[in-house]
This record gives sequence, structure tokens and C-alpha cells, in this order.
Amino acid sequence: MKPASWAAIVAAVLTAAGVGGLYWYQQRNQPLPQTPVAAAPVPAPAPAPPASEPAIRHPLPIEPAASQPAPLASIDPANPWPGVVGDLVGRGNATRFVALDDFARRLVVTVDNLARPHAAPRLWPVHPTPGRFSVVGEGEVRTIAPTNPARYAPLVGVIAQLDARRVAAYYVQLYPRLQKTYEELGYPGKYFNDRVVDVIDHLLATPEPAEPLAITLLEVKGEVPSAQPWLRYEFADPALQGLSSGQKLMLRVGGAHRAVLKTKLRELRALVTKAAVTR
Repeated sequence: MKPASWAAIVAAVLTAAGVGGLYWYQQRNQPLPQTPVAAAPVPAPAPAPPASEPAIRHPLPIEPAASQPAPLASIDPANPWPGVVGDLVGRGNATRFVALDDFARRLVVTVDNLARPHAAPRLWPVHPTPGRFSVVGEGEVRTIAPTNPARYAPLVGVIAQLDARRVAAYYVQLYPRLQKTYEELGYPGKYFNDRVVDVIDHLLATPEPAEPLAITLLEVKGEVPSAQPWLRYEFADPALQGLSSGQKLMLRVGGAHRAVLKTKLRELRALVTKAAVTR
């Protein structure tokens, strides 16, 4: 998340009001009535329309230049993401964990999808966690293995070490690129940072169920066996199974890792929701 020269966002909403016409009655070949005709009642004014949602609910802050990351000589203006990600997590970790090709689109698509039922792993901005999702028990209902969260420890460790202020500063600097990508994906006139904050709030609302979590083995029918049989599981609790793709990911990493991720999300949220101007 990171783009933008700096541009405060100004939204102007114009509302047009309709104009009424004149009603007029004439009766041909009839004498005028001898008794006065009561005037037609003046129609009550139409209720005011409900206030529209602000064009921008979470404007990005404009931080003093001194708080911004220094420009890196290794950053390519045409494709700054490898240099920025390398600066934030180290070049080795960037290669190991991050899918740097088409990074802006990957990031925007995944952020948008985390609050939806499905977020395609092929579009993630990070590489899928190696190893297999492990379970324990027998029969149709099993539980997530206590050792399963260890698979996520290396990536969660990198996230825990991120300097949230530096991440937010890059995000603001590079924001115009992300905003453009968001609009190109089918959201013209929508503000990407509003979606970012909504998704952060959504992930922070992930429930904290008792562990280990029960899961159900699904029957996969078809002539071709699944190449990833460990993906044939769903949560046994219908309430958990009905959660979004992002909240399910938060559950799968385990309670300890989830606490780390929620802490980092709160840090980032505080940094990308300060209004640029206080009125």
C-alpha cells in the first residue's frame, strides 16, 4: 500500500432541483361558474433527500516531508515496487515472500477481495505459504493441527518487524498509482483508501473462537483427483464457514499470529486515517 505525490482530495457534490410548471384549466362553450372555486391545495414540499455518503470518508494524511522515506537510488520510477518492498522488508525477504510482478494490481485486488467470500491465491501480492494445511483426528470432523500455525511464522515475523510509519509514508507517496489501479479495476469515482480502512476494520472484527478449530472434510467429486487435497476442508461451525476469505485466513494462522497481525493493522489504520486538514 503506498502511492502518491500528494494531493489532497477535493469532492464537490452538485444537486440539481427540478422546476415545476403551470397548470391551467379552460372549459370550451360553458359559462363561467357563478360560485368561487376553492384554490387547489399547495402541495407539501417533498422531503429532503437523505444526505449522500461523502465522496471521501478517510482522506489520506499529508505528513511533513521530513517524516517521509528518503528516495532510494535503486527505485525505478516506472516500477518502484521492488525497491520499496526491498527497503521495507529486505531484499531477501522481498524475493522469498512477495510476488513483485504486477504488484500494484495484486495488492489492490487482494485488498478488495479480503472482505468478500473468495480471494484468489493466484492474485495475492505474497507467495502462498509452503507446506500443507495439517489436521488431526479421524472421521468427517477433525481439528486444525496445533503445529499448523508454524507454517505462517516466517511471514508473520516479517510483518511484525515492519516499520508501520515507513509503510504508511510509502503508501501516501505512491497512493496515486494505487488509486488509478483501483479505478481501472471497475471502481471509477471510488476512493481506494476508504476501501483499505473498511477492510482493515473488517479483519480486526475477526472473531476469536476457542481453539483448536473443528473442520469438516469435504467430498470432492470428479474423475480427476485434486492436486491440493488439503484444500478440501471447511469450518465445521457454519458461522465461521460463512466468514469472508480474509477472516478465514486470520483464523487459519492461529490465535498468536492473529494477535500480531491485528496489532499491526491497528498501527497502520491509525496512520492512514488522520485527516489532512482539521476543520
